[in-house]
Amino acid sequence: MQTNQKLINEMISKGVLQTPKIINAFEKINRKYFVPKEFADLTYIDRPLPIGENQTISQPSTVAFMLELLQADQGDTILDIGSGSAWTTAILCYIVGDTGTVLGLERVDTLVKIGQNNLAQFHFDNHCKIQKADADSLGISGKEFDKILVSASAAEIPSELFAQLKLNGILLIPIKNSIFRFKKISETEIKSQEFPGFVFVPLIVNRKK
Repeated sequence: MQTNQKLINEMISKGVLQTPKIINAFEKINRKYFVPKEFADLTYIDRPLPIGENQTISQPSTVAFMLELLQADQGDTILDIGSGSAWTTAILCYIVGDTGTVLGLERVDTLVKIGQNNLAQFHFDNHCKIQKADADSLGISGKEFDKILVSASAAEIPSELFAQLKLNGILLIPIKNSIFRFKKISETEIKSQEFPGFVFVPLIVNRKK
């Protein structure tokens, strides 16, 4: 029988999951609390699962890969765009601890409510929350974050998110079929890395004309 620990051990053995604080977060924030009941038997299988509204809870190994690249720390302020079931949001909340904050954004009303209910099971108090995303923009204009994680695939690099990164901040975002890691070196310099071979649901923003 597959279990959360077996899933974690498999990801460790494959080298996808490496950092102790992230491993600990996967152990504490069990995926079973975020998977719809009709897919409960598949909870610990390494694959994405439907959560409604044509959206998915991401494949565990993909979440692990992205969190290893993001390297969230205790005390970080994090923006989680496309929070969906809130599993990744909750993992990040656990990592940043009481001194950090995580804001999850979700554009689909029903998933906002589902994510909020799922997150509430862990009693993170006020330092972690999920809210409805602005349909006409990306992220939170005027705010800055240590880390930004996007869990849906953009068609192009969303330059407005760079303005929402603090210096030395990290943006992790799928663009088409690659995951990109951007680090803000200065106001004029962004360092980028590309990791190809991934599939995500599309990131949809209704741009103002």
